[in-house]
Amino acid sequence: MTALDLRRSGRETTDVAVLADRVKTGDVRAVSRLITLLENRDPDGAAALRLLDSGSRHADVTGITGYPGAGKSTLIAQLAAAYRRSGRTVGVLAVDISSIVTKGALLGDRIRMGDHTLDHGVYIRSMAARGHHGGLAPTTREAALVLDAAGYDVVLVETVGVGQGEIEIMDVAHTVVAVVAPGLGDEVQAMKAGLLEVAPIIVLNKGDHAGANSTLRDLRAWCPHVVRTVATTGEGIPELVAAIAAHRRSHKTHDDGTPGARPKPRLV
Repeated sequence: MTALDLRRSGRETTDVAVLADRVKTGDVRAVSRLITLLENRDPDGAAALRLLDSGSRHADVTGITGYPGAGKSTLIAQLAAAYRRSGRTVGVLAVDISSIVTKGALLGDRIRMGDHTLDHGVYIRSMAARGHHGGLAPTTREAALVLDAAGYDVVLVETVGVGQGEIEIMDVAHTVVAVVAPGLGDEVQAMKAGLLEVAPIIVLNKGDHAGANSTLRDLRAWCPHVVRTVATTGEGIPELVAAIAAHRRSHKTHDDGTPGARPKPRLV
């Protein structure tokens, strides 16, 4: 099919080489365009993704997961602000529940992170889960690779917030942070056999709420890396940034001194 045939059929054509080159320069519109192509399973998206230089990737990818209502979005907004203060650029992929009718993201996370919308050093993208299980959107892995290739220093991935099933983030992130809140009670016990076992760092958010001390004691009885935060005020955020950095440093190399492996993308 020729380009003219494609135009007549109503399908937009894409110069994948140009698109990939623009992504590598950090062009925000190109980044958004490529992620959209990947979400729509357009063959041009897969072709452009293959042209990105996998050897130059350097972003630290952190997954933020946990039960709904634990304050993940507010925590991510504070993390993004902390990284920006240190001069690092940040990409945020917020996996949102999908509209039943359109399968589109409901954009709640972008609204909650509105303070960063005018900061050119922060890219925020809501991605619809579209019924996909595991806490991520079907193409979150590929979107993280796009942000990495675009030169973002840090990529933060927020899972949809459905609890123990959110283990797919392990295949995308270098570090997984599980966020809990006081008063979860039996849920915390159940999570010990599920979600929290895949997260090397646990955050007790809303640490100023009633029951925070007892929840903190329970968590620290079996997990050595628990950070107490109050995301609404920023309390504990520097400690969380330090914990993420320490975990990343410890996993940058294998035992033989070779670089740690990056999760491989599932190309569309």
